[in-house]
Amino acid sequence: MAIASNPLLASSSPSASDAPVETPIFVAAALEEFEFFDAPIDPDWILSGTPKARAALHSRSVDDAASTTMWDCTAGRFRWHFGWEETVFILEGQVHVTAEDGTKRTLVAGDVAYFAAGTWAVWEIDTYVRKLAFCRRVFPSSLQFALKLRDRMRGVVKVSVGAGVATATSLAAAEVLGNLDLLPL
Repeated sequence: MAIASNPLLASSSPSASDAPVETPIFVAAALEEFEFFDAPIDPDWILSGTPKARAALHSRSVDDAASTTMWDCTAGRFRWHFGWEETVFILEGQVHVTAEDGTKRTLVAGDVAYFAAGTWAVWEIDTYVRKLAFCRRVFPSSLQFALKLRDRMRGVVKVSVGAGVATATSLAAAEVLGNLDLLPL
């Protein structure tokens, strides 16, 4: 069974001719300004109907680990597999959701819902739904551990150096921090 990747976050492989992409520090758009493109649902996931989905990227984090996306879909019933953590805010219409644990909820305009990465849910749309989705990549546990260690070591360095005491611990922590800051996140 395939797990959905987020095609809006897919980065092309860098080449020698690729110039660095600058990430804007502020992004704002009115609903009518979004440029939607077809975002077909995997045909193997469709349970009934002919749902037609579209998406529009609003913004992406500098490290490509998060995005904000507008998404809409017409009537149909399908299983959606979440490859990323996703928090949705329903803007228009409604969707009947059945999570893999059997939990059922109808989401309507104004509702917020969270879906964990690696899970699935059945989405049943009577006529139409539009959502704003906040997606975040889940890092492997080994990288999560390294990031937590980096954050703890920053605290050690701040306390030790801030107190004017340069210890072997703070020097070693500074060395580790320097190396961890180079991780491609």
